[in-house]
Amino acid sequence: MKKKYAILFLSAVFLQSALAQQLVLKKGTILEALPVNDSVATDTYSLYLPTNFTTDKKWPLLLIFDLNGKEKQALSMFVQAAEAEGYILAAPQILDSVSLSNSMIKTSKVVQRVANILPIHRSRIYTAGASSGARFANLVPVFIKDVKGVISIGASIANTDLLSVKRPFHFVGMTNKNNYNFTEMLAIKKVLDRFRFPNQVLIYEEQTDWPSLDYLKKALQLFTLSSMGKRVIAKDSVYVENAFQEDIAKVNQLKNTQKLLQAEQYMSEMMATYGVHKNLDSLRAVQRDLRRDKVFRGMKRAENAAFFKETLLKEDYQYYIEEDVVTHNFNNLGWWNYQKSEIDKFISGSNRYEKEMGNRLLGYVNALAEDNIDIVNSESLIDEDALALLYMLKTILEPQNFEFYLKIISLSAKNEDFGTALFYLEEALKNGFKDMDTLYKLENTALLRITPKFNKLVSKYLKDARYDIIEE
Repeated sequence: MKKKYAILFLSAVFLQSALAQQLVLKKGTILEALPVNDSVATDTYSLYLPTNFTTDKKWPLLLIFDLNGKEKQALSMFVQAAEAEGYILAAPQILDSVSLSNSMIKTSKVVQRVANILPIHRSRIYTAGASSGARFANLVPVFIKDVKGVISIGASIANTDLLSVKRPFHFVGMTNKNNYNFTEMLAIKKVLDRFRFPNQVLIYEEQTDWPSLDYLKKALQLFTLSSMGKRVIAKDSVYVENAFQEDIAKVNQLKNTQKLLQAEQYMSEMMATYGVHKNLDSLRAVQRDLRRDKVFRGMKRAENAAFFKETLLKEDYQYYIEEDVVTHNFNNLGWWNYQKSEIDKFISGSNRYEKEMGNRLLGYVNALAEDNIDIVNSESLIDEDALALLYMLKTILEPQNFEFYLKIISLSAKNEDFGTALFYLEEALKNGFKDMDTLYKLENTALLRITPKFNKLVSKYLKDARYDIIEE
C-alpha cells in the first residue's frame, strides 16, 4: 500500500499529524519552533522546504546543529545551497548543556518526525554543523544508523575509537589553513582512508567560521554525486559533467593564483569523487606534472617545515598548561607572554606558511585555555587559583577580550585580593574598556567599588567615577 503524503496547494503544504492536528508548512521560508512531539511543546526544531518542493519525489534531508541556541541562524547559512541542490533542511534545538544521550534521542525523534510528515529519502539523511555543532554532528551517524554523512566545518572527529568499518559514513570536512583544526582535519582524513570511509576535505580561503556559499553547495553536491555512484539514486550524466567542469575551473583558478598546494589537494579530492563516474587519466597526468613542478615542491617543503615546528610547539603548550594549572604556577605567565609575542611574530611575518601556522597556534592555545576553564568549572569543588591563572592567561592571549579581565577582578575581589583586582582593572581600562555600568555591577566587587583606588582609576581613564575620591 502506497504511503499517502500531504496535498501540495499553491505555496503551502498541509500535513496531517498522527493526532489529526494540521500543520501548515510554507515553502521557501524558515519555520521555527515546530514541535517534535504533539504532546511536548518544549522540544522543537526549525525546518526549511525548498521553493520547488513537491510530494512527487523523495528528498534528501540535512540536519543542521548549533549548540548555542542559534539553530535558525545555522540553518539559514545552508538555505541557498539547499535551493541549488534540492535538500530539505531541519535544525533540532540541541543545547550544549544537555547530555549527549538525551541530545541523540531528540535528534532521532526529529529525524523520525520529519520523515513521517515529508517524503524523505531514508538513504540520504545527513548532518552538518560548525565548531561545537560540527563535533556533535560527527557523532550522530555513529549512534543513528539512518544518517549517512556529515558536513563538518572547522572541527575534526573528536573520538575515532567510536568509528566502525561496519558503519561507514561519508565525511566532508571544511576548514581554512588558519584554523587550528586544520592539521587535525588532514590527520583524520588519513584515518578515514584507512577505515575506507568516503571522505573529502575542502579548504576555503576566508578566515571565517563559515565558508562561502560555493563550498556549502559543493558539500551537498558531493553527497549527491556519491549517491549516484552507489546507485542510491539514478545517475544524471549532465549533473555529473557540470559538477566536474566546475571543479576543473576551480583547479585552474587555484593554479593561476599560485595556490599550487591547494590545487594538488583539490585534484586528490576529485579523484575520490569522480573515479566511479568517469575516466580520470587526464586529471592524473595534470596532478603528476604539478607534483614534479619545482615551485610546487618548494612550497611543499616550506609547509612541511611549518607543520613540524607547529607540532613541537603544540606539545610544549599542552605540557605547560597542564603543569601550570596543577601547580598554580603564576610565575610561568611570563613564559606565556613570551610565547604570545613569538606567535605574533609568526602572524605578522612574511613567510606565508609560518603566518598560517601562527594563526593556528593562537587558536590552539586559546582552545586549550578555554577547555581547561571548562574542566575546572565542572568540578564539584572549584580550584579558584587554577581558574585565576587561566583567566590571566586568556588576557595575554586575547588582550581585547574584556570578559576575562572582569572575571579576574570579580574572583580576586571575592578573595579580598584587591591588589590583583586593581591591576587587572587598570589593564582593562588601558586596553580600551569603557563599560562603566558593567564595571559597577560586577559580582563580588561591592567593597572594592567604594575604595578610593578603584574610583581613582575609573576617573583617570573614564573621566568620571560613581563615588567621590577622598584621600586620607
